[in-house]
Amino acid sequence: MKHPGLLLLAALVSAGCIRAPEIVMVDRATALEEQAAGSFKDVEQRLARAAMSPTPVPFTPNQLEELGLQPTALVENMGKTQADRVDELLRRHCVGEGRDGLLVDTRRRCQAGRLTADDVALMERVNRARLQLWQWMRTVRPHVPEESLRRGWQQVHAEGVVCGGWVEAEDGTWGEKKC
Repeated sequence: MKHPGLLLLAALVSAGCIRAPEIVMVDRATALEEQAAGSFKDVEQRLARAAMSPTPVPFTPNQLEELGLQPTALVENMGKTQADRVDELLRRHCVGEGRDGLLVDTRRRCQAGRLTADDVALMERVNRARLQLWQWMRTVRPHVPEESLRRGWQQVHAEGVVCGGWVEAEDGTWGEKKC
């Protein structure tokens, strides 16, 4: 004789009442697994928000120059010639017109900024050009002493120095050119 429970079980299985449970596969990791894998959404969102609101760095132009950075000019310097740059340096008292006709480094008196390496190179270039000019003038007028040629050139040149430019007087004092 057959076991009655077994018959009942066979009848239920054939009728479809008993099924194996459905298995649901989830491809998402749990919160613990995400943290272990390095997913920190709240931290990432805070960083993203902080990056979207930049704030200015409170450096002065002098501090930027000390760090080796040139501050950006507020106005384009596209049309400035070397003569314009020298005039600007003379007005700011960073460079002065010496009694001997050469430009002199007067950075201790400099107003509004500093004397940069480019400015020093420009000053040296202008002085070399003036020395070459005086040497050429001696070849054109060999009978005139060099000091006389220089003094005459310097007097004519002093008239064209920009108003407010830093100039050395005959007694060795420095002051602004009056116009």
